[in-house]
Amino acid sequence: MRYDLDDLRLFVHVVDQGSITAGAVQMHLSLPSASARVRALESHAGVSLLIRERRGVRPTPAGTTLARHAREVLAQTARLDSAVASYTAARSRPLVLVSGGSAMHRVVPAALASFLREYPEHDVTVSEQRTPRSLRLLAEGKADLGIVLDDDETTGTTLRTEPLVDDSLVVIGPAGGLLSGRTAMSYAEVAEHPMIGLDLGSTLRTWMDRRLGPHAPAPRYRTLVPTLHTLITLATAGAGLAVAPLRSVAGNPALDICPLTDPWATRSHLICYAPTPLTPPITALATHIRQAATTP
Repeated sequence: MRYDLDDLRLFVHVVDQGSITAGAVQMHLSLPSASARVRALESHAGVSLLIRERRGVRPTPAGTTLARHAREVLAQTARLDSAVASYTAARSRPLVLVSGGSAMHRVVPAALASFLREYPEHDVTVSEQRTPRSLRLLAEGKADLGIVLDDDETTGTTLRTEPLVDDSLVVIGPAGGLLSGRTAMSYAEVAEHPMIGLDLGSTLRTWMDRRLGPHAPAPRYRTLVPTLHTLITLATAGAGLAVAPLRSVAGNPALDICPLTDPWATRSHLICYAPTPLTPPITALATHIRQAATTP
């Protein structure tokens, strides 16, 4: 037994509104037309679906069952239409987002997850870049949005920027370990202990090395790893101390977190835009980045 989808939509509206008249309004039908379609639906089902009363209608047990299944069918149909439309619609070029490694740990994944769910018609290409490289790509129109550091490398840029979130660095170690009871520590003190570090090619490691300079204390790195996730995992396990962005570890009960006293450890992120006109997809992606950055 097959049912017409429009008849099912009408019936669901009638049941929800408790009135054939209100259901007709929802479907942009005249009352006689809507009444005729409901009667035809009952005839097709071979059973009474509505109890007609002076002030409206209510479903019979069969009508309640039909309405429940009709909602499921209509919802599945809507999902099917959306899935097929995502392939048949004209595809725009992917948005290009550039970001340093710190934001790649939490902000970028969270922003992409929500953006890609909400906008299935838009794709995003992401690459990890140091701030100077990000600024060049944005200035040349090769990237649409960037998450960059607010420091000397962004001073003087003519690109539009806006504050995003604090990205200060801290030293981390396992709870109850070397950092227990410490309220602050310099990098020189941290380097006196075995450490876990990021690979030389990582954006955060490169940024730190430039600010530490050639005369900085040389730490003993027990191992170098490619991602913040691995760095934090090893520090949590007690393999060594590590320097990480506060946002990446805040609220982790398995870690002791100690602020760094070095001035360079205090830093923040900006959203940076290409000098091209803002499009709705770019604006939407920036909104999702802000939301991700302000969510604990």
